[in-house]
This record gives sequence, C-alpha cells and structure tokens, in this order.
Amino acid sequence: MSEDGLPQLDPVIHAQARLRVTVALSSLGPGDSITFPRLQQLLDMTPGNLSTHLRKLEDAGYVEITKAFEHRTPVTLVQLTTRGRAAFEEYTKALHRLLEVPGDGRA
Repeated sequence: MSEDGLPQLDPVIHAQARLRVTVALSSLGPGDSITFPRLQQLLDMTPGNLSTHLRKLEDAGYVEITKAFEHRTPVTLVQLTTRGRAAFEEYTKALHRLLEVPGDGRA
C-alpha cells in the first residue's frame, strides 16, 4: 500500500507490453511454455521489443527462457515461473482493490 492507502501496482508487470506478455503467459498452464515466435505472433511485437521486455521479466524472476533443439532446429521457449504467476495474481488483486476504492464523487 502507498502512503495514501492505495494499492501499489508492480512496476515490472505494469508496463503495457510486459502486462500483455504476462497475461498471455498466464493463460498457459503452470509449467507450460510457448515458443518465442508464437508469443511474438500472438502479441504482434517485433523480436527486439519482445526480447527487451522478456529480459526485464526474466531479471525479476517472472519468466524462464529456455533454449533447446527440436529436430536439430534451435527453439526458444518462454514460460511464466511460479514467482511470476504469484506476482501476476498479486498485481490483479491490487488492480481490483484500486478499482474498488470509492471516490468522493467529484469529477
């Protein structure tokens, strides 16, 4: 909570692009992953932009990026970590609390 009593939103997740990434990854089951190109396609992001935001999420421990091979072809897999899933749940709870705060009726 902030000094004014309003809930704090996680700044790592709150950036629009990272929020979109986190939402997309949270729709996967725990432990499930998605390939980088498929995530890029779903989010309509450039490879560089997606990489930059994934790095911030990875640095926070929210995503795990795994490089592997499928039939001799390199593949990059992305998944939300347990910590990332918990952070996203906390983020959505804080957002709901923020939206439920009664206003004073002034415009």
